Amino acid sequence: MNIGEIARRAGVSRSTVSYALSGKRPVSEDTRRKIQHVIDELGYRPNASARALANGRTNTIGLVFPPAGNHYTGMQLDFIGSVVEAAAAQDYDVLLSPSGVDSDRSFQRMLGERRVDGAILMEIRLEDDRVDHLAALDFPSVAIGRSAHPEGTWWVGLDHTALAAACVHHLADLGHRRVAFVNRPEQLLRTGYESAHRGLDGFTKAAAERGLTVRTYCCGDDAASGQACLEQILHDDPATTALVTLNEAALGGLYRGLTQAGRHVPRDFSVTGVVAGRWAETVTPQLTAADVPAEEMGRRAVDLLVERLDHPDAPPRHHLLTPPISLRASTGPGPGPGLPSSIESR
Repeated sequence: MNIGEIARRAGVSRSTVSYALSGKRPVSEDTRRKIQHVIDELGYRPNASARALANGRTNTIGLVFPPAGNHYTGMQLDFIGSVVEAAAAQDYDVLLSPSGVDSDRSFQRMLGERRVDGAILMEIRLEDDRVDHLAALDFPSVAIGRSAHPEGTWWVGLDHTALAAACVHHLADLGHRRVAFVNRPEQLLRTGYESAHRGLDGFTKAAAERGLTVRTYCCGDDAASGQACLEQILHDDPATTALVTLNEAALGGLYRGLTQAGRHVPRDFSVTGVVAGRWAETVTPQLTAADVPAEEMGRRAVDLLVERLDHPDAPPRHHLLTPPISLRASTGPGPGPGLPSSIESR
């Protein structure tokens, strides 16, 4: 079935059918209804490639998510799912591109062949060549995360600096004086992963402000690494009574390490951090945390990209989210005042 057959059955020209489908030129309501009746009767669906040629749009969004480690974390999958669902709600398909400029086959093919109308970028680095590349091409894009200099770009971000600081203040208010910070893998810090850097910055500044004794650790994105990290924390400073984490993939291992060390949560040791709400609720006791609103961020990113596609001359817009800490069951009173602040990294 094609446009020619629809035109023949509706008694109109091929161009009239094309205009009715693309909306490029006005078609009388009577003619449009006649064409729509034939389309409904035949169950016609226009070929995506032909539609793209006709109206210059593919109705497809590219989602670029270079792997940040050996596997995708639950939060990464939450973001991917949220973008796909939000795009479908606006009648857009999503083309996944697990690559970037550094490994450019999929990424460059997506751009060079105009397979998508615009792109959403994940796993943003402070200095991100993908953001710079798309800006140089004037290709419509939105980032989930923000680079070191986000001015003039479209993005949706989480204020990891403020959230990590809020976790520190929560623990300090409870009386904890010796606190550890469990970050993402060292490789991500080396490559400039923005949330890891901004979270570390927020933690260290808040700890200094409250006069805490703290150590910071990088940790692999898995439970075994979390357990090993917790063992190292207690080895380095057995008097540690709390930790803040950005690493939800290691959360189960952190809890297991505390159990094996005979530390009860929250009676003997408090745990908090910045993780997705559904993951915070999978551990026992449930994690007091600043919940990452992955669904909202994915929806906002799609909304911004569609806005940018519909209004190419619109000025850049962004959303910086700072969700409150959700008090659950993993934090409790600390031992009270301790030593002056010091900061050590591993």
